[in-house]
Amino acid sequence: MSHTIRDKQKLLNRVRRIRGQVDAIERALEGESECGDILQQITGCRGAMNGLLGVVLEDYIRTHLVDSDADHGAGPGDAQQQLIDVVHSYFK
Repeated sequence: MSHTIRDKQKLLNRVRRIRGQVDAIERALEGESECGDILQQITGCRGAMNGLLGVVLEDYIRTHLVDSDADHGAGPGDAQQQLIDVVHSYFK
């Protein structure tokens, strides 16, 4: 993923925040925190992972997928944008 170098620090910061969230879940479980609190932390962590996945997947689509629009007469980038829109809607 050499193309991620330009966003390397942003991606690493996201991963570090996620690691902190997972550590907080572990501490909450060890400390026998309330189930609702633990579920909320898990949900936040899942959202952060989905956000990271969305960013990396979008970059992958824009960088690596072949644009099939040229074969179907659509405007440039339409297939990519449609796929990105679907992926983003999934992660909401």
